[in-house]
Amino acid sequence: MSDTLVIIPTYNEIENIEKMIHTVFGLQKAFHLLIVDDNSPDGTAKKVKELQSKYADQLYILERKGKLGLGTAYIAGFKYALEKDYSYIIEMDCDFSHNPKDLVKLYTACKGGKGDVAVGSRYVQDGGFDDWPFERVLMSKFASYYVQAILRLGVKDSTAGFVCYKKEVLQKINLDNIKFVGYAFQIEMKFKAKNHGFRIVEVPIIFTDRTEGTSKMSGGIIKEAMFGVFALRKYKKY
Repeated sequence: MSDTLVIIPTYNEIENIEKMIHTVFGLQKAFHLLIVDDNSPDGTAKKVKELQSKYADQLYILERKGKLGLGTAYIAGFKYALEKDYSYIIEMDCDFSHNPKDLVKLYTACKGGKGDVAVGSRYVQDGGFDDWPFERVLMSKFASYYVQAILRLGVKDSTAGFVCYKKEVLQKINLDNIKFVGYAFQIEMKFKAKNHGFRIVEVPIIFTDRTEGTSKMSGGIIKEAMFGVFALRKYKKY
């Protein structure tokens, strides 16, 4: 039995899912893995279920009826993790923009007592990007500066989606009250964790542009993040 559940939301990730699963289970630290699939028409969920016989009692899947958004996928995964009493819960992408080897670094940062939330950060020393388009880097950096200016969050990579939570953090946050589903979801989770007094640490990672599949970024997601920050500013406690 592992003390840590890794949650990966998927939609049309057939090019990446099998390699990702094998990679996670090939790490020195034992993780359990939950795939939250939003009815991918490309057979992502089918491939996961094929691999469950090889990784019995390690690999799990939640199948949803449609493309319901990143935030709601993670909320479903968080609730599953709490129900199963995992001590540490990690969220990450399926496209290898997050290096699975860094899972151990995030886990260690929380397990070792450095923080209650460990953020895989592109904007601390030794963090950065590999082959990410310049305009995406610029947009990401602007978003982080923007969030810091308005919320004073104290996190350099506030939109990061590679995060480890101690279970106590997710137990304290009212998951049913999470408002946002896109990148603003990542900001909201960090904001609520901080407002509850939890310690957030940033762990350096190198973020790599996906080589397989297509990006899920959209104008609506960006708009939600921009205006969502102002909505969050109104609240002091959650």
